[in-house]
Amino acid sequence: MPTDCISYQNSGYFSSLMNDYLDQKNNLDSLYNRFPKLENFESQILEKQNNYDNHNRPILVSALQKQYLKVETSALTKQNIEALALLNTFTVTTGHQLNLFSGPLYFLYKIISTINLTTELKAKYPNYNFVPIYWMATEDHDFEEINYFNFKGKKFRWNTESTGPVGRLSTKGLEDFFEIYALEIGSSTNAETLKKMFQESYLTHANLADATRHLANALFGAYGLVILDAENSDLKRAFIPYAKEELLHQSSYPLVLETAKQLKDYTIQVNPREINLFFIEDKLRERIILENGKYKVNHTKIEFSESEILALLENHPEKFSPNVIMRPLYQEVILPNLCYIGGGGEIAYWLELKSFFAAAKVTFPILLLRNSVLLATEKQAKKAEKLSLSWKDVFSKQAELLNNKTKQLSEFPIDLSAMKEHLQKQFGSLYEIAKHTDKSFIGAVKAQEVKQTKGLANLEKRLLKAQKRKLSDILQRIAELQNDLFPNESLQERQANFSEFYLENGENLIPMIINKLKPLGQNFDIILVP
Repeated sequence: MPTDCISYQNSGYFSSLMNDYLDQKNNLDSLYNRFPKLENFESQILEKQNNYDNHNRPILVSALQKQYLKVETSALTKQNIEALALLNTFTVTTGHQLNLFSGPLYFLYKIISTINLTTELKAKYPNYNFVPIYWMATEDHDFEEINYFNFKGKKFRWNTESTGPVGRLSTKGLEDFFEIYALEIGSSTNAETLKKMFQESYLTHANLADATRHLANALFGAYGLVILDAENSDLKRAFIPYAKEELLHQSSYPLVLETAKQLKDYTIQVNPREINLFFIEDKLRERIILENGKYKVNHTKIEFSESEILALLENHPEKFSPNVIMRPLYQEVILPNLCYIGGGGEIAYWLELKSFFAAAKVTFPILLLRNSVLLATEKQAKKAEKLSLSWKDVFSKQAELLNNKTKQLSEFPIDLSAMKEHLQKQFGSLYEIAKHTDKSFIGAVKAQEVKQTKGLANLEKRLLKAQKRKLSDILQRIAELQNDLFPNESLQERQANFSEFYLENGENLIPMIINKLKPLGQNFDIILVP
């Protein structure tokens, strides 16, 4: 089987911004606090210790205990929640949408990265406690992004209407969805476990937030994961001063906009609004806009004067929801957090926020790219070995892979570069001759050069195509293997649901991944499963 490993930077699946961040390029130095190295956490702990408002600890613990009242909670999770009241306890946090039945595989990898990092930190800094937090994105309203998951190439979609925060969405109607999914996965022991997991998560809980909490707890409660729903009036009370600043002075807008200019050579992940807050109710989450001295709720007739909206904020902070710019600040205000773990897109928008955090006088967390994983069966690994494929080959774009393998397997050279170079030398001599005659001859030489160079290129393409036909059997097997590992020519972790692998590996799946992943490494992990 292939024995090579592949770095994130060489995988071909990360943006130039993430590659430069991982390479610690100097042009990004000012956009983050400390790079995610184990030794850098000591300074991060001390800074957060001096900056965090410890009055928020009992409020946080109380909110979590209420949220866990009806949850079968492991001893380790209970211990972690209680430890948050202690001054020497800090968190490592990841966030994720409330994807149906966890959505794509990387939901697991985010949380496992978080759990594993707290373990490493405890071993390195035993005088402190470290709690893994999963921040549920209950206030999001992009239902179309979360209402489905893929299983063995089939899309299972939950067709219902959602207009407000997704955490409040009723799970009514998922019984029909469950029946279709249950038929698909069969009746093996592991299939029955999956069915029970889905039923207990979605068919016995009234809303999507409670259902997702149950599922994440069922999968990771034994590892001490603490699941937080921050749509909570007590927690939001601590955020009132920052929301008030946003309403009155819109201070985030110019700061984030200026940072975005520093990232002009990259793809900008998010653009700030003048006010980065939403107004929320059960079936409503809309932007707050300031127009002619009035605070208006977009797409509604709701509006407030300055005094009215400030009074509402003071009395009902739960009606204000931070957007993608403000949510990270809210997180870092209410949590004694050291590190945020996210995917490439998330880390990209966090990199726009450091100057905003500095103005708000809130410690900016360490930013860690989550683990990325390719799960391959031992049978697939043996196929790759038999086809003389390295993991680097497997990660290549398919057209490039098939072209390269055709050239490698061909019994004669398909690359006509040597002939092209020889042709260029010949025309170089002709140009020397042309210099001593009239200009029309130079044009004739140039036209002939273009014609013959193009002719060689076309011959090379035809030769490659002919060899592909000759080698079609082995190339088809290569393509099929890559399609299995990279469905839709995309990363497996962004396509497949965990249940596809749980069906084969059962309760061994998560411990197997936890034992393999190193959160501070920079290699794309390839894990062989039975």
